[in-house]
Amino acid sequence: MKTADFSGEIQKKALRNWCPIRIIPIFQTQPFLGTCPRTRAELADVTASIHQPLNMELLKMARYTGPKGRVNRRLQTTIYESAGAIKALDKRGNQPPGMHTRFRRPSNYGQALMEKQKIKHYYGLGERQLRRYFTKATRQKGNTGENLLLVCESRLDNVIRMVGLCKTRPQARQGVAHGHFLVNGSKLDRPSYQVRPGDVISVRPKTNLLRYYQSIRDQGVEGEGLEWVSFDNEKLTATVQGTPSASDISLPVDANVVVEFLSR
Repeated sequence: MKTADFSGEIQKKALRNWCPIRIIPIFQTQPFLGTCPRTRAELADVTASIHQPLNMELLKMARYTGPKGRVNRRLQTTIYESAGAIKALDKRGNQPPGMHTRFRRPSNYGQALMEKQKIKHYYGLGERQLRRYFTKATRQKGNTGENLLLVCESRLDNVIRMVGLCKTRPQARQGVAHGHFLVNGSKLDRPSYQVRPGDVISVRPKTNLLRYYQSIRDQGVEGEGLEWVSFDNEKLTATVQGTPSASDISLPVDANVVVEFLSR
């Protein structure tokens, strides 16, 4: 079999002429890290790799990046705590988002869906992650709805927000993902980590990070403080002393309706 030695634009044209399919965006295909094929056999291998299904393990957990003020107005609750979202709820909270719209009485299904959306947006969860938490809550003793919210309250990003190191939960989630915080002296970049009694959460010992989070702490964050977590303002460390209870749930939501919705 003859081989072809192409370079530059000639190589690209040859690949287009040989390839029987269209070029597919890289995020829809498996990554190909080899060199440009020189024979038809190598080209067949490349074509087979393009047609392979997408490996979902390569993707990170999704998060909401849309307008936060619209969510607050739709759900009629302070879900997102950024200044713009709170301002939108205060000024136009009696009107849902959209042009010439007004609130209507929701059905039982619609009301349960709104309560579920409150939990997802408030704690930054996806649908599959929420259902995993629900499965975990059903296996525990006690009220399933209360157990579901307690699992959400035990998330690392929620604890960091509630002790006053961040102003919002998305900010705490980003800080954890960027490695700004240590748990028991080790860097942890998973916002969904479930804290346990005895865990010590601290800021990474870097001058710029310590100065930044100390300034947030000095400004004072609304709703800060947890009974089951002690905080050292000088060292910027939080120590988990117990587990959250029903009185520590910070989101006003009808969890029993959510349980009925997820049990369908």
